[in-house]
Amino acid sequence: MPFNESIEHFALPDTFTDPFNYKPHPISLLASRELQDYLSEQKEWEHNFGLNDSSEGRIIGKMFGVLVVRTAQHEVGYLAAFSGKLAGGYHHAKFVPPVYDALKEGSFLNIGMQELTQISKQIKELQEELADNKEMIGALQQLRKTTSVALQAKLFDQYHFLNQAGQEKSLRTIFQKQFNNNPPAGAGECAAPKLLHYAFRHQMQPLALAEFWWGQSPKSATWKHSHFYPSCQEKCAPILAHMLEDMVTDLQPT
Repeated sequence: MPFNESIEHFALPDTFTDPFNYKPHPISLLASRELQDYLSEQKEWEHNFGLNDSSEGRIIGKMFGVLVVRTAQHEVGYLAAFSGKLAGGYHHAKFVPPVYDALKEGSFLNIGMQELTQISKQIKELQEELADNKEMIGALQQLRKTTSVALQAKLFDQYHFLNQAGQEKSLRTIFQKQFNNNPPAGAGECAAPKLLHYAFRHQMQPLALAEFWWGQSPKSATWKHSHFYPSCQEKCAPILAHMLEDMVTDLQPT
């Protein structure tokens, strides 16, 4: 989307942001400020960030990202994204879509989750009976485990990420190659990979990236409202290594 403020006096960066060690570029700060103004003022959806007493529901702070881009028509603007879900969904105006929408109606994930729920219900019913159902309960517990693992693996196979050269790799391929292991839960749903994938898919040149936390911090973390943070190592580093291949970043020689 275009900037609300004129960017004529901004010098565009010569190299792309190192997602893991950066000070936000001035034009990234402008994009972040415009997005934060939108988050503070919008009335299109409701999400309890814990920033005022009038919001209802569980407090869930959220990581947001902005990616300054140059389009194929040589126009400079920025993209915005959030990690995971926002207000219970993946699709909201002003934000790029998910790399894969696991919540769409009739998806294999929804069907699989219903199957897991039914198995859990059967286990609970057997556990409440007085009869000796240990063998059946054990079999159902094993079925639930194998079903869950297979469902997670199938979900990972739906995520495919582009890089600047147009090369596409699946999430499982990326993690198997680097760690000989499956991805952690939630991999592929962070802001930075979503932004870069959208930019590459639509022939946009990434210029600068910034990610900030919005809302109350979870008890187990030290994230502070509106502060900037690097991309995470556990979920994002392997994905971004593929997506940023052959791109010159801040800490690399030109």
